[in-house]
Amino acid sequence: MPPAIALQNVHKVYNDRVVVNDLTLTIAPGEVFGLLGPNGAGKSTTIRMLTTLTQPTQGEIVVAGCDVVRQPYGVKQQIGVVLQQTSVDLDLTVWENMEFHGRMHHLPNPHRQKEIDRWLDYVELGDRRKDLVKTLSGGMKRRLQIARALLHRPKILFLDEPTVGLDPQTRRRLWEIIRGLNQQGMTILLTTHYMEEVEYLCDRIGILDNGTLIEVGTLDQLRRKHGEGLVMKQEGDRWQYQFFPTLLEAKAHLEAQFDKTGMMIRPSNLEDIFVELTGRNLD
Repeated sequence: MPPAIALQNVHKVYNDRVVVNDLTLTIAPGEVFGLLGPNGAGKSTTIRMLTTLTQPTQGEIVVAGCDVVRQPYGVKQQIGVVLQQTSVDLDLTVWENMEFHGRMHHLPNPHRQKEIDRWLDYVELGDRRKDLVKTLSGGMKRRLQIARALLHRPKILFLDEPTVGLDPQTRRRLWEIIRGLNQQGMTILLTTHYMEEVEYLCDRIGILDNGTLIEVGTLDQLRRKHGEGLVMKQEGDRWQYQFFPTLLEAKAHLEAQFDKTGMMIRPSNLEDIFVELTGRNLD
């Protein structure tokens, strides 16, 4: 089966500055892939290239079997996009936003109305269809964006920081919506600043830094590669981290220390590995 998304030796240069550098990556159909990186790492530019909003300077990108440069309309038919910024029309009702999107995708009636009803119910907004979007909460607006992105039945869904700024309860509800879509077979590419979101939702993780893909794998693969055990030592107001292949080896190292003041062990997590690789927190 061909990949849902394939990038081969992709470069993007703005004003002589390399933003994405020789990016090669494949994402399988039905996979939830998390793309992580510090601010300025090239995530947004990569998403823009994948969704036909900007062209690569060099290299090849194929999304849902269509080349993003030569077949952009074919790509747009097969993808749904939920951006971090609120992109629904605040002065229209919930239903009017969905109706406009459906017409833009040339969905015929009565099929269009059935799909609008289906996806509004799926994101639990069926009872708010007559409400102006400006009256909705932040979480409701994000759910409307997801419903709108799904209206034309895309094969691939791009989620750019889908839960940023939302309260924990609303964030968890969106996680369940995203997981439910994936269980129906949808391929999802997700960018986020929440490590627990990646650990909960993503099958594989890619870490970008300075435009370069520096690591790809499952969370278990990354932990096995970089160390499953961690010894932490407090020095002043900072913590120093030392990775060990296993938690038992980390424990043995701690027990061998004459002075254990300010030291502790624990299993490593994705944030530990991210900071180790990039030298920066994900913020």
